[in-house]
Amino acid sequence: MPALWSFLDKFESHVCRILLAAFVTLLFVQIVARQAFGFSITWIEEVSVILFVWFAYFGASHAARIAAHNRVGFHLNALSREKARIVEAVGDLFWILFNLVFIWQAIQFISRLKPFVKAQTLGWEMRHVYLVLPIAFTLMTLRILQVNYLKLVHGIDPADPDRASVEAALELAEDEQRAYEKVKR
Repeated sequence: MPALWSFLDKFESHVCRILLAAFVTLLFVQIVARQAFGFSITWIEEVSVILFVWFAYFGASHAARIAAHNRVGFHLNALSREKARIVEAVGDLFWILFNLVFIWQAIQFISRLKPFVKAQTLGWEMRHVYLVLPIAFTLMTLRILQVNYLKLVHGIDPADPDRASVEAALELAEDEQRAYEKVKR
């Protein structure tokens, strides 16, 4: 069961990886077909655009899960961590309200699309393509709530992905420096 929860916790990351691999592979096939064989596979470009858009929306949901969304933070650094969490939660409340309005409007938009509104090359109904909007914004809202629950109830702040990657690089550089010094002796 812990493996299932771990997978679900990283759901958007897994979806993004699959979507990225799919559209990069398709674009590579398209480039090879054009350059090596002199012809184009028309549907590949349309599928790649759709996959890229889905990738972007699921990526935004993943960013919300790891608290990597853009936020002005200089004023938060001046506050105690407890007060900063409250200010962030209030800001996130506005974000959740926006998401709820967006989800409602996306559902209304999709429900008004007629079956004959289709993707030009693929012939897919566009209402299926646009389903990413309510799905991703619902996931994003759930992730915002999850992060705030961890911060406000459990006192756990997600690691800043930018700072964590820099710290990991610095640790790696220090390890390499120590290894170099051992060899040098």
